[in-house]
Amino acid sequence: MPGKRLKASAHRSPGRRSGPQAGPELFHALVEHSSDAVALLDETGAITYVSQAATRLLGYGVPELTGTNALGFLHPDDLALTERLCRQLLDQPGTPIRTELRARHKDGSYHLVEAVAVNRLDDPAVGAVVANWRDITERLRAEQALRNSEQSYRSLVDGVRDVIFALSPGGEVTSLNPAFEEMTGFPPAEWVGRPFEAFVHPDDVPLALDLFGRVLQGEPRPTIQFRILTRAGTYRVAEFSATAQLRDGRLTGILGIGRDVTERLGLEQQLRQAQKMEAVGRLAGGIAHDFNNILTAITGHADLLLEDLGHHDPRRADVDEIRRSAERAAGLTRQLLAFSRQQVLQPKVVDLNALVLDMDKLLRRLIGEDVELATVLDPTLGRVTADPGQLEQVIVNLAVNARDAMPQGGKLTLETRNIDLDSSYTLEHSLVKPGPYVQLTVSDSGIGMDEETQAHAFEPFFTTKPRGQGTGLGLAMVYGTVKQSGGFIWVYSEPGRGATFKIYLPRVDAPVESAAPPAPVERPPRGSETVLLAEDEPAVRAIARQALERQGYTVLAAPSGADALALAAQHGATIHLLLTDVVMPGMSGRDLADRLTAQRPGIRVLYISGYTDNAIVRHGMLEPGLAYLQKPFRPDALVRKVREVLDAG
Repeated sequence: MPGKRLKASAHRSPGRRSGPQAGPELFHALVEHSSDAVALLDETGAITYVSQAATRLLGYGVPELTGTNALGFLHPDDLALTERLCRQLLDQPGTPIRTELRARHKDGSYHLVEAVAVNRLDDPAVGAVVANWRDITERLRAEQALRNSEQSYRSLVDGVRDVIFALSPGGEVTSLNPAFEEMTGFPPAEWVGRPFEAFVHPDDVPLALDLFGRVLQGEPRPTIQFRILTRAGTYRVAEFSATAQLRDGRLTGILGIGRDVTERLGLEQQLRQAQKMEAVGRLAGGIAHDFNNILTAITGHADLLLEDLGHHDPRRADVDEIRRSAERAAGLTRQLLAFSRQQVLQPKVVDLNALVLDMDKLLRRLIGEDVELATVLDPTLGRVTADPGQLEQVIVNLAVNARDAMPQGGKLTLETRNIDLDSSYTLEHSLVKPGPYVQLTVSDSGIGMDEETQAHAFEPFFTTKPRGQGTGLGLAMVYGTVKQSGGFIWVYSEPGRGATFKIYLPRVDAPVESAAPPAPVERPPRGSETVLLAEDEPAVRAIARQALERQGYTVLAAPSGADALALAAQHGATIHLLLTDVVMPGMSGRDLADRLTAQRPGIRVLYISGYTDNAIVRHGMLEPGLAYLQKPFRPDALVRKVREVLDAG
């Protein structure tokens, strides 16, 4: 029966040779030089002929193979499959049967072979089963390696956050990785076959075309930034680079990569803005320092003139106007110092809700009847540490700006709430520290601001108001006060849609501090002590000397630290107090005080400066707690401070 033939046997068949003898004239020209092995098998599976290629594929010589049962060279696990194929082979004469099997090499290893067998037993010209096979082990290894490589490449392409794309020579999208959907919201399949520039911002299409033009000109990996469309209808900025794919000098496509740089550009802009504001702040602080010297002289001489003029002297009105003008100028310098974060703050724990409610009547008078004032206050609002007077000034400035932005009337809203800013917020606002904050939002329904105006809104002297209707210092003061209080401020606005200022101040867990009653103002007492005055500004030196001498003090005045030391050396009697400017050319006030206290251990020291105590302490010029008076000062304030230092301890 056919099913009993071609069974596996490792024994040599006893000399059966069915069919014609395979002579060289029949086979040599066809098979002896083929890379595939060819064999003839009888009905029992014995090899009656095998080509020379079998030696190379299996390692056995032709004599070793001839007469041996072919099934005995197969892997044991493949025998069941082989039995089924043998039955099929005998049942279907003339029909080729294809399969893959593992054949044992002479070295004991198994090689995967691709075999084709056809039953020609009944053909008088052949009288055998014709089988040929080839070793596909290396090919399959190469194919598997290719599949692994492709899988690794696909895993890499699909796993990166950057967009990887491929274009046809005509510029149509042929491939997009999943990062494209993460960046834009569009499934990649929606864009395959469409022109690349279809998802580029219309104004940026020339940039995209320039990128690909440079690629085609042979420039290696050019890089250009342009905006791409998102599913929401907005645009994000991406940085693209590309390279040409060539075959035999012919363009077959373009491969490229795109990286979303929207957040990075925003952070860079924030950093540039912060650096610019810091530089302008230092300039503003220097200007305020110089102004304070001038204003000290103006207000001081005006006060001294008023002391000398009778109550009914007609010249008092002129002097009063001089002093009032100087005080208005001093207010401008305080705003400059606020912007430069060099003002003197008196921070305390504040309930922002209570502060806003207390300002209700003031704000309503400021904004007028045609502007509706609304307050939305969080009843669970936390507390902040800030100077309440400066916070009131912040709100007043924002309210006045809002009123001016609503010439036809509108609505002003003040809102408070607790907010916790996490790391995701700080990714977009790099200058912010995560933590608990109190948010104060001041919104109006006015004319709004464009991007250019917003970029300059907090700069000193920048204003959109007509000449003579604004100093441009209001928002600068707001910015400086908030920053000096440890917070930060952002503005959100669009033309015609109003403006919203959001202020964030660190939240604290501490009880509110009650305000101390103001101390009664008394006339400064007279004195008889000797004061050594060191001040490089002649006008300030003159007014300080005159104010002290009028109160009975003996004053030794010097224009520098070196001159002050020389005066002290010449003066043999006691010097009770050194009154010195902090910043002077040649020798600072601190250096002068150190040298003089070493020579005269009992001498008291009072520092004066156009800078603030916060600023000079921060820059290491003075230690906290030292006696200090900020310019511009009134003569009576100077005399009172001198008396206070002399009487201390």
